[in-house]
Amino acid sequence: MKALVLFVCLSAGCLAQRPQQCRSPPLLTGSLSVSTQSEKLMAYAKYNYDALGRRIRLQEFGQYKNQTFYFDVLLLYNLGVMYSINYENNTCCKKPLNVDFHPLEIPRDAGLLGQVVLGGSSGPGQGVLVNSWAGTLKMKNATAKYISTVTEFGCIPVSTLFHTDRSGWMITSFFNNVIGLVDPQQLIPPPFCKGARLVEEDGEEPETFFSLFQK
Repeated sequence: MKALVLFVCLSAGCLAQRPQQCRSPPLLTGSLSVSTQSEKLMAYAKYNYDALGRRIRLQEFGQYKNQTFYFDVLLLYNLGVMYSINYENNTCCKKPLNVDFHPLEIPRDAGLLGQVVLGGSSGPGQGVLVNSWAGTLKMKNATAKYISTVTEFGCIPVSTLFHTDRSGWMITSFFNNVIGLVDPQQLIPPPFCKGARLVEEDGEEPETFFSLFQK
C-alpha cells in the first residue's frame, strides 16, 4: 500500500514538472524587434500591452525595402479602431481595426517543442529557463503557423516565429519586459485625436498586428 501511495505521488510530481500552456501577464511594457525571412524588414519598437482593455501601443522605427520609416500607432481592439499618431504636426489618422484581439499566450492546442536554458546553467543568474511551443492560428483569411518561446516562470514572452503564405516567416523578439504599465497614458489617444474621422478605403485589407510592420 505504501508503495502504491509512493508511486502515485511520484507520478503526480512528474506531471507537475511538465511545462504547461500559459498566458502572459495582462499588463506589460517593454521593447521588441521584428525581422522577416526575406530581409525586407527590420524594425525596433517600444510597446505597451493591455490584455484587460484589449489595447496595444507601438512606437516603431526601422527599414522596409531599404526605406527608413517611423510610426506611432494605438490599437484599440475594444473599439475596433486604430490611430496613427503624428506628434510633429499634431494629427491622427483613424482607421478600422477589423480583427480579433489575440492575447500573449500559449494556446491550449499548442505542442511542446522543448525546454532549454538561455544563457548558462553553471551558476545562479547565468541563464533563464524557457519553453518553446508550436501550433497553428486561424486568421480571418488564412491559417498561420507559429513557434513561441516564453519563460517557464511568469510566462514572459521571449520570441515568436510567425508564418503565413503571403508574408513568409517573421520573427519577433521581446526584451526589457516589465510587468505592468509604466505609463498608462500611452494607451489613451492624445487630445488632438478627438476629432479624427474614421477613414475607410475601398479594397484595403484590414489591419493586423503583423501587417503594421510592413508599411
